[in-house]
Amino acid sequence: MTKFRNATIEILKDETLSKNWYHLRNITYNYTGSNGKTKTLKREAYDRGNGATILLYDPKRDSVVLVRQFRMPAHVNGHSGWLLETPAGLLDGDNPAEAIGREVVEETGYIVKDVRPVFQSFMSPGSVTEILHFFAAVIDVTERAEEGGGAAHEDEDIEVLEVPLTEAMAMIETGDICDGKTIMLLQWAMLNKDSLSAKG
Repeated sequence: MTKFRNATIEILKDETLSKNWYHLRNITYNYTGSNGKTKTLKREAYDRGNGATILLYDPKRDSVVLVRQFRMPAHVNGHSGWLLETPAGLLDGDNPAEAIGREVVEETGYIVKDVRPVFQSFMSPGSVTEILHFFAAVIDVTERAEEGGGAAHEDEDIEVLEVPLTEAMAMIETGDICDGKTIMLLQWAMLNKDSLSAKG
């Protein structure tokens, strides 16, 4: 049992509903609120592991490298499903910096040596357990080492795009960029690009 402020939580049952792709759990627990009353509640939690994402910024061109790929959950919720995003992926047992370095090469073809951790975030804590580690790195868009495009064994089909930072910010307002992690990193970039450039 853990305590936070005046509330207490006691997990009574943790059932697996599905482990087909990731782990969907149904958790039954007693919640004693700050008013002292206890209720038995049930919530589902989707455990897909923790992940990492990165902003790739070229200070000479004031541009970022983004990727476009198809996302089925977005598609079934009324979007085309083709989202413009910062490179990202699951940790798969690696530390976050190693994992994002691997994902950057697979998705974009760029090799990043100096990745800067910027913050961490729960992206949808009401239902998903994932903690996302956010990074930034300076690149030269003319120094692409590999083709990128994603890992074939994961059926990834990824388009790599260079977008001016100011244009990317405008795309948030038009809805052309509507991915949460990407919006967060682009806004971070607008506030911190000078210090990022100096470090790079």
